[in-house]
Parts: sequence; structure tokens; C-alpha cells
Amino acid sequence: MLPHDPQVIETAAGPVESFVIEATSDAGALPVLALHGGMGGHDQAFLLAQAALPDWRRHRVIAPSRAGYFGTPLAGGATPEAQAERHVALLDVLGVKRALVIAVSAGGPSALHFVLRHPERCAGLVLVSACTGTLEPPARMRTRLPQMQRMARYPWLMAPMRWRATMSPESVAKRSISDAALRRATLADPIAGSLLRQLQVDTLTRVDQRMAGTINDMEQCARLGAIPVDGLTVPVLVVHGVDDPVVPFAHGERVAQDAPSADLVALHGGGHVCLFTHVRVVRVAVAGLLERVGS
Repeated sequence: MLPHDPQVIETAAGPVESFVIEATSDAGALPVLALHGGMGGHDQAFLLAQAALPDWRRHRVIAPSRAGYFGTPLAGGATPEAQAERHVALLDVLGVKRALVIAVSAGGPSALHFVLRHPERCAGLVLVSACTGTLEPPARMRTRLPQMQRMARYPWLMAPMRWRATMSPESVAKRSISDAALRRATLADPIAGSLLRQLQVDTLTRVDQRMAGTINDMEQCARLGAIPVDGLTVPVLVVHGVDDPVVPFAHGERVAQDAPSADLVALHGGGHVCLFTHVRVVRVAVAGLLERVGS
């Protein structure tokens, strides 16, 4: 649950609905810009920050809804490049000169363009299961999307699915974590379990306000070329599951090979939700990056 309501922030690049939480300790820690993936929004961006950061309370966490999600309009922000400019405009309004950027899945393209266009605004970049070039959606996703669109028009149809996600989280987690032992261990973990449960429920909440952004993400990723990363001038941490069925491992591997200052954490068995299945490994790696960039 979010500790308070999000706000729609007017920026030079248009309104951006965001969840911003101030640091509760260690005023010297870097602010963090967290960028969600498909079927996401500011709520899932905040979950991303909570999972990836060793102690998210040390940081000012800025979790916007990207274009087409909730109160952030798709118009004027459809492309990754336009979204990158919105990220900059949001930081301008909030008075943030430099931040650590963490992006998951379909948040990857706008994160990369943000860093490539405005390297002075980024202390470091963490890419988790991130799309970094051309990506065709898996067949299962293409099949389910029309059904989700129809159901999103009638929110009451989503209620049984949310109930199932709440009462039987393991049955829902089977879609993303095929290994039964790993699935049970993840849900039992005091850190990962609660976050994954929340993610599963959030994804089925206010679905109608997530659809335009999700469809746009799929269209944008399908027409992307490989985003050049040899011009990245900041430290980069790439976290990717080697068996990711949504964003192939090659996306992360290429960035780790081509970016001048990049480290790769290749995770086995976690698939597209390796952030949760391997949360402690990820946090150790992010802690190393934070130490490296001096936060």
C-alpha cells in the first residue's frame, strides 16, 4: 500500500502523476527515479524501488506513472525519447539535479534515453529485466491482452481475479515463477513475499487506467531498434534472468557488453520477476553501485 496519495505534477512536458516519498534518514543519499514496466504505474514503480534498494527509506523516491498510465497522458509522451524528456521535466519541478535511475522491463527504453540525453542528471543506472531494443510481445501476452481490454471496461469483472490474487497468491505466481520450490521460497521470504503479493494485486487493480500505456509500450518496443549504449557515461548495473520469457536475456547481455562501465548480474531461475525471486542478490549488487557512485 502507498503511504499517501500520488499527485499530478505539472511539468514543462505536461502533467505527470507521481508518487514521491521523502527520505526519512541520511539526507546525503541520492534521490531515486524509479520507472515501471508494462501494466504498471506509480504504485509499481514504488514497489520496484522498495525491492531493489537496500534501504529505500534513505532515499527520496520519485515514482512516476509513465505516458498512458493513470493521470499521465499518452499524448506528447508516447515515445521513449519523449518520456525521457518528461522524466527530466519532473526532476526539474522537484528540484532534483541528479538521481539514481532504476528501470524495469518496458521502463528500460525511456531510462536509457534519459541517461543518453542528460547524463549530468544521472548518477548511475540500474536496468532490471529491461527492454533495450526491439521486443515482440510473447504469444501468451498477445492472446491475453484483448481479454484484459474487454474486462478493463467493467471493473467488477476484475474483482474475482483480485480476490484470487489475495487469497491464493501462489496460484497466480505460477504464471511468472514456474519452479514450485522457488515460487514457495519467494512468497515465504519476508522481503520478496509481501512485495510480490502486492504487485500481483496491483496489476489487477484499476486495469482500465493501465491499458493505454501498456498497449503503447508494446507498440513502441516492437518498433525499437537496439538502443546504442556505447555512449553511456555513467555506471550501469544490469540485472537480468537468463531464462526471462518476456524480455530475452540478450537485451541485458548486450548492454553489459557494449556500455563502457557496466556490470551484469545474470540470474538463473527467476525469469522476468528475478527482482523478487533473487531480491537479496539484487540488493547486494545495487548496494555496490551506490557505494561506487558515492551515495
